[in-house]
Amino acid sequence: MFTVTVLSVFLQAQSKSENAAKNDSTKYTMENCMNKFTIDKSEKTKVGYQYWFADPNFADGKTLKMSVVAPHSAAHPPHIHREGEFFFILEGKAELYLKGKWTPAEPYTSFYCPPGVEHGIRNSGDTELKYLVIKQYDSTNPVRQEFMKTQKPGD
Repeated sequence: MFTVTVLSVFLQAQSKSENAAKNDSTKYTMENCMNKFTIDKSEKTKVGYQYWFADPNFADGKTLKMSVVAPHSAAHPPHIHREGEFFFILEGKAELYLKGKWTPAEPYTSFYCPPGVEHGIRNSGDTELKYLVIKQYDSTNPVRQEFMKTQKPGD
């Protein structure tokens, strides 16, 4: 009896999971899966701008953002948060910070920042610094919660 009950629960869970995957996959279309940068959809920051290619609501918290920082500036000082993240430098000269140490970096450099570890990035050059930030926000993160407020029902 116990085996039958466990098997029944497992099959129900698998069926729900398969249905959720089918329903989830229908929300993704070519129109919303492809995102071409336009300056008018960027967000101004204190030291430049940022553009969300995928915001925290789009794919269960997975994000892709481009940050552009003015020469000899930083979007914010070194900091710690609960999610890990990757940076990928596109243009300019950067200094990367991890655990108390700054290291120079140039385009086509990636940088992984583990969860709970102090990290940062700043523009050390005389031109704009452009880099990608790749991260997954959990549902309790204030950034993701703020994005949830902007969603319309059915989005």
